[in-house]
Amino acid sequence: MDNYYLHQYPYIRLIIPWITGVFCGDMFFDNTSVLSGSILLFCFFVGLSFTFYFLRRHSLRWCFGISVSALCFMGGWIGITGQLQQSVYDFKDQETVYRVRLTDAPELKERSYLCRVFLEEYHDSANICPVERKAILYLEQDSSVVRLQDGDELLVSSQISPPVNGKNFGEFDYSRYLMYKGIAGTGYVASGKWTKLSSVSVSSLRLMANSYREKLLALYRKLGFEGDELAVLSALTVGDKTELSESIRESYSVSGASHVLALSGLHIGLLYVLFSYILKLLDVKGGNAGKYLRTLLLLLLLWSFAFFTGLSPSVIRSASMFSALAVAEVFSRKAISLNTLAAVAWFMLLCKPVWLFDVGFQLSFLAVASILLIQKPIYQLLPVKGWLGKYIWRLMAVSIAAQLGTAPLVMFYFSRFSTHFLLTNLVVIPLVTIILYMAVLMLCLTPFFWLQSVMAEGCRLLLKALNTFVHWVEQLPFSSIDNIWLYQWEVAGFYIFLLLVLYYMMKRRLRYLWVCLSFLLMLGVGHSIMNWANHPQRSLVFYNVRGCPVVHCIENDGHSWLSYGDQQSDKRRLKRVVANYWKQIQLLPPVEVKTDFQSAGFSRHRQILSYHGCRVGMITDNRWQNKFAVSPLSIHYLYLCKGYEGHMKELTRIFSPSCIVLDASFSESRKRLLEKECRQLGFRFISLSEEGSIRFLL
Repeated sequence: MDNYYLHQYPYIRLIIPWITGVFCGDMFFDNTSVLSGSILLFCFFVGLSFTFYFLRRHSLRWCFGISVSALCFMGGWIGITGQLQQSVYDFKDQETVYRVRLTDAPELKERSYLCRVFLEEYHDSANICPVERKAILYLEQDSSVVRLQDGDELLVSSQISPPVNGKNFGEFDYSRYLMYKGIAGTGYVASGKWTKLSSVSVSSLRLMANSYREKLLALYRKLGFEGDELAVLSALTVGDKTELSESIRESYSVSGASHVLALSGLHIGLLYVLFSYILKLLDVKGGNAGKYLRTLLLLLLLWSFAFFTGLSPSVIRSASMFSALAVAEVFSRKAISLNTLAAVAWFMLLCKPVWLFDVGFQLSFLAVASILLIQKPIYQLLPVKGWLGKYIWRLMAVSIAAQLGTAPLVMFYFSRFSTHFLLTNLVVIPLVTIILYMAVLMLCLTPFFWLQSVMAEGCRLLLKALNTFVHWVEQLPFSSIDNIWLYQWEVAGFYIFLLLVLYYMMKRRLRYLWVCLSFLLMLGVGHSIMNWANHPQRSLVFYNVRGCPVVHCIENDGHSWLSYGDQQSDKRRLKRVVANYWKQIQLLPPVEVKTDFQSAGFSRHRQILSYHGCRVGMITDNRWQNKFAVSPLSIHYLYLCKGYEGHMKELTRIFSPSCIVLDASFSESRKRLLEKECRQLGFRFISLSEEGSIRFLL
């Protein structure tokens, strides 16, 4: 990329080192010595930048550029380090009394209520010490929990600890995710272990926004919206996705329309166009004064909408972007450019560096950047005549550009590619535009209930048509490609390839085309090598999944057997945890085994597994207690699970194991006892809760 091109977009020169600094700081945030050094370097580069700036020597301009880039690098490093350290706290390793404040309404889960709280302080026998950290508490299901509200203060007794991962192969890094969200710890609160303190009046913008949003949802219900129509309307207008069923989520995901359910730049952009058109009269009547007033009102309307939707990060990002565009128009600047995009991104990462790791942040900025960079070249590829043809082709060019820019990340994060995205967006985008505008008009007609009811009926019909079309696209053959596995380097490689193609289109030289093709060939070869290196191998795998004791027997050809310890195993949780690992090694859907079973190479009888000469004993109950054998059965792995209540010595009368595997479902005290018995008997043992997933190659 030419140096002149970079000079056209100065904020790109700032955002690149800033992002690099954020990535580096994320890797070393827990190293205090590195943080101290980075602060000293930051101060050094501040002084150096001012020195070169005030010298005003043209020959030293490159020194000023390097010092500013280094300053941005250190700024990103320090920013992410400071923010992540706010998510770190040394909790007591015992049950402690905390005073907490709810920061959101309790969320119903399968066996508990999830409560996001702010830990204000903890109480011990001598002192009351401040904590001032965010946490997630799981309150046991109780009728009194339902009455809790955002802002309530509680006194809870719980053992809170920093979030940890299960160390399973390919598992989502949940502890890091919580850290990016500012969560320092998690804990479980049993019924009777908490009490609500005197109601404290807590007022904040977010609480007010949530209150108004609930009133808006109540109005939708009053107007007769229900089911999927209510769910989609709530998601489109106020960003509330709690009503969305799994089926409607899956339909929108498969068809390639899931982006319309997440409030983002599309929705803010449509409102921006609507509000701009309505306020355009102020330009004519008031000249410059009218232009300034129009911009002020436009900003007020955009941020009012952001306020009513609960001030979610995605809406704040989009509102910031279009606010920058509105201000740029006032000063007769180009309304939208890469420089504006980079400026907004840099400002947002300056305020909150962890947003860089937010999937919505990445997708929204990449989509806009792709549209700015490649929509015009794509549109020029096909000359179209007629206003309707031009409109359709322009919409398709925008969709293709956005898809090219976001497809690698979508496949990386969600392992899916929607093949009919062009057809979907041709219909969905115009429908969503009309629905959103009708919803705005419907709300404006609140004083005239009968007119509002008529508008609501029209909106309901359009929502039904939207859902019907999305369901139809979902049923089309080859509507999506699923279970895609990409490595991080492949995602980065795709974007480098895209930039090389753009550079070739700018220069139109044959040597640059050869560079593009050579790089594409390298990507293909690398992908093939990684696929070969990660092909399935004959093995036994034990997973660290509480509530789901299972032995996974894998063949070289991708076939496998999942031998569950009992009928109540939490299969959904298991598949959620290990889905990425199965995709990575290209595993076929496994055969689930819960009772005695026989096949070529694998058999199960009375919870004794035999797999290509390797024996595994699954001890899930007390059936082996008080039993004896003349000659103990030689087995390779003895898998102890929660249902067994006896001692290790009793099992040695029947089995002669080479290794003991302790399931993750044991309580801490029970696990320590079994570990102690294994040491006394001289057995080698592995605790899944500490080691994570383990694999034994056969």
